[in-house]
Amino acid sequence: MKKISTCTLAIIAIVLNISLAEAESQTIDNCMSAVQKQKIGEFIKLEKLSAAGKSFYEIEIKDESGAEWEFMCNAADGKIFEQEGEVASADNEVFKKQRKVSEAEAIAIALKAYPGKVQEVEYEIEANGDASYELDIVSDKKLETKVEVDAKSGKIIEVATEEWEVGEESSAKR
Repeated sequence: MKKISTCTLAIIAIVLNISLAEAESQTIDNCMSAVQKQKIGEFIKLEKLSAAGKSFYEIEIKDESGAEWEFMCNAADGKIFEQEGEVASADNEVFKKQRKVSEAEAIAIALKAYPGKVQEVEYEIEANGDASYELDIVSDKKLETKVEVDAKSGKIIEVATEEWEVGEESSAKR
């Protein structure tokens, strides 16, 4: 995986019209280094999210076998606190074994709590083996909320607001 330098982040900040303080640049570098120590792969996407008053980065990579991985990294200290694998569809054998809630049901659950338009759906396998749907929902006020719905119970298990995003995962777009 190529390391994103502080200079590259400054250019990204200009393009996205956001201001990245030096401390944030260093934290992102620390997060990217931490990811590289756990999985070698090609950078796909970096998002800054916030939930319950805390900020974190979601870093997505694709390893040499083609598997996609998401790492959540604390924006305050640059440490990884969660890792998930992604699968191509809800029909993946590992996902399917856990699934009791359909994608349509998961979308309905998420939209009831967070009205808007589903922009992206990802199928994740949590570190403990559980399957979940990760939905990016854009409200009519253009606020993007990431809602994770447990594929077994249908419960919303995580919610975060997107502050910004770099990169794109075209396969997950709707």
